[in-house]
Amino acid sequence: MTSNSGILVRQHLRDFVERGVVRASQTITDQQLQPASIDLRLGTRCHRVRTGFLPETTSVAERLDELTLFTFDLTQGAILERGHCYIVPLLEELALPEDVCAQSNPKSSTGRLDIFTRLLADRTDRFETAPAGYRGKLYLEIVPRSFTIRLQTGLSLNQLRFFRGDPVVDCSELIAINAECPLLFDDRGEPIEPELSRSDNSLTMGIAMARDAEITDIVGWRARRYTDVLDMTREAAHDADDFFEAIHAPEDRRLIVEPEEFYIFASKERVRIPRNLAAVMLPYDVGIGELRTNYAGFFDNGFGQPRGTRAVLEVRPHDVPFLVEDGQAFFRLQFYHSLAEPELAYGEAGFGSHYQGQALKLSKHFR
Repeated sequence: MTSNSGILVRQHLRDFVERGVVRASQTITDQQLQPASIDLRLGTRCHRVRTGFLPETTSVAERLDELTLFTFDLTQGAILERGHCYIVPLLEELALPEDVCAQSNPKSSTGRLDIFTRLLADRTDRFETAPAGYRGKLYLEIVPRSFTIRLQTGLSLNQLRFFRGDPVVDCSELIAINAECPLLFDDRGEPIEPELSRSDNSLTMGIAMARDAEITDIVGWRARRYTDVLDMTREAAHDADDFFEAIHAPEDRRLIVEPEEFYIFASKERVRIPRNLAAVMLPYDVGIGELRTNYAGFFDNGFGQPRGTRAVLEVRPHDVPFLVEDGQAFFRLQFYHSLAEPELAYGEAGFGSHYQGQALKLSKHFR
């Protein structure tokens, strides 16, 4: 890594807003600024489309003219049906410097509701990406997988992080960082030695399928198939049992997960992200089976201070049933340098952090 490589943090993002690098048709609030990312908000119109697409050679608007079945207003709230594909223009747009790229991911609450989202930018050949120097509008593809949902203009389903150069922390640096500031802890808050991979500069984490000091009974949740509408505009408004079935700790410490069902589990280990780093959850290895292990998975600076917090895993198996065992390697965590420490880190006083200190927690929409 060079000295000018890294993820931009909260104070840089505020500067971007003031300079118009990130701008919007409605005022961008300070509450949108996370330690190392900015929340993007849904705009006023929603397009029901007949298929998803990648706008490699065209603008998103041109493709929407071709593929939209109908549009509807979001300003007073609207229903998006399970299993259908929608595109929403976002309130924010970009005028990136030539040396800054942007990467998107779903917010934690979005992933925990099994809502598949992908950022679209004009004439780009990858989802979730705005290339260096990009100037233009942003759009979000939304596919509710488990629940029919209610959305409204201004709601944030995804977040955007910005970086210069190659911010990845290499394996030798991780070893030195861990020696000074342990990254992984067991259920009692004691440091444990991480398993590091030099091939992709990541550490490996497992899945919890057994009772321990934090998990006393429930090890997971499975989405129910037939539910009422889940209103995403209201926090702590729904009963978990109306939308999820609790999975109690199996005596043999293993569980068969079923194809095309959606599950919420917790990591075996607890992770701590230092204030000068951020991290991204990566799939462990597609060779272990056809399942998706996370939708969201971005960890802001300071997540898990001081003795680690469990990562929550959003799991959807494909094709065949899959046996999951306690402690089984399930995902990798890749760390990123930041250009500075953020003025406020995740979980610090004055910063609203719903999932700091979580054990196994559903989204903020449940009581």
